[in-house]
Amino acid sequence: MRLPQSFEIVLSRADFVRLLPAAVGNDQFMDEGAVFRHEEQHRSWRIDFDSLPELMMGQLRLERHRLTFSFAGYSDAEIGDFMSRFEVNFRRGGG
Repeated sequence: MRLPQSFEIVLSRADFVRLLPAAVGNDQFMDEGAVFRHEEQHRSWRIDFDSLPELMMGQLRLERHRLTFSFAGYSDAEIGDFMSRFEVNFRRGGG
């Protein structure tokens, strides 16, 4: 298994679940609460979804989570493609 990649995301769990299918290329995945995973013959991916303290900005409270990605059986290029697609689907613009 490859070393995990992780980062923080400010998004509700409901929005994460709504956006996840497109972000993972419509791979069928299992939602196990704090873990989302996909398994096929000789390869798999896993996203650990860990809650962090809310981000507070005045009276505004935003959900925050750490995502940790693990891959088995994927080439470096395939992992790069997966992460690029994931990032594009979760990119948020500020203004």
